[in-house]
Amino acid sequence: MAGHVKGEAMAFENLTKREREILANLIDYYVATADPVGSRVIANKYRMGISSATIRNTLQDLEELGLVKQPHTSAGRVPTDLGYRVYVDFLLKPENLTDDEKQFIKNSIIKEGRGINEILGQTCRVLGDITNQLGVSIAPRFEQGVLRAISLIPITGERLMVIVVVQSGLARSVIIEIEADIPDKVRREVEVVLNERLAGLTLGEIRDTISKRLADVSGHGKLIKLIIDSKDRIWTEGRSEDIHISGADHLVQQPEFADLRKVSDLIKILEDGKVLSDFLTQAVEEGLIITIGKENKFNQIMNCSLVTSSYRVGKVSGTIGIIGPTRMAYSKLVSVVEYTARTISEVLSGIDKHRKK
Repeated sequence: MAGHVKGEAMAFENLTKREREILANLIDYYVATADPVGSRVIANKYRMGISSATIRNTLQDLEELGLVKQPHTSAGRVPTDLGYRVYVDFLLKPENLTDDEKQFIKNSIIKEGRGINEILGQTCRVLGDITNQLGVSIAPRFEQGVLRAISLIPITGERLMVIVVVQSGLARSVIIEIEADIPDKVRREVEVVLNERLAGLTLGEIRDTISKRLADVSGHGKLIKLIIDSKDRIWTEGRSEDIHISGADHLVQQPEFADLRKVSDLIKILEDGKVLSDFLTQAVEEGLIITIGKENKFNQIMNCSLVTSSYRVGKVSGTIGIIGPTRMAYSKLVSVVEYTARTISEVLSGIDKHRKK
């Protein structure tokens, strides 16, 4: 689920079978209720066959290990970030989605059509609604994609649209300003040169080497120079423009976000793209990622967990996931995020498996 560190592995290895069961039961109850959990609650609800006093002693042992804590001396206990980490990495049992839940996810994602932005926008809404958390989705990382074709489309006498299509069939467009109207003949000739010299390269390779690859092109100097000078805009995606967020209304209903300023601060830091870009890189490399509490390096999300997963369209990949308080139903959310990521991969790849089931 995430890279294990020595501390959490040792914390788990030191646990007895009883301690593991009590930790799992405590977290399950706390996730469901948001109430600190006492020994009597565990004894009454989970019928473990041991006394409340034994459970109380075990909770003290778990507290000494740093897996649970008492918010107040008279209250029950709640999980710590380390407690959640041990639970997620070693005790979690993913909850299977029902056929109806799977069908709902598929139908919801495809109902907005086949445009990337529409699909990703709908995806984060579906994730938010199903999980009652904040749904997020990030557009594919085109930099990894291999160029199939580039088109130059005139919009006005002073603006030109550059359309970049990668081999998976996905496309992105950028509008650049031009000094004067460019004759159609010149535009078409430059388009041919660009396709001949750049097709088959990744967008990242093109951005880094385009100056050398077009250095000896004769004629059409102004347009060629403009394409070279615009390399960072054309070949590098702007992360903040490709992020979709939905479900702030769900967070407001969580006791952890009773202070609306916390929700506002969370949305602001996510919208600038830096936070999600970090997790994008992780998810591309590792698949499903769960990041808990203080594992997040930004203050605004240190009380949150992120469950993210990568989706793929050919060699191009992006990320979807959910963000919410550390007190979340991980067993259910893991299954929702993983299944949704697979479904997006199928939809964007044109594999309509939803029609076969």
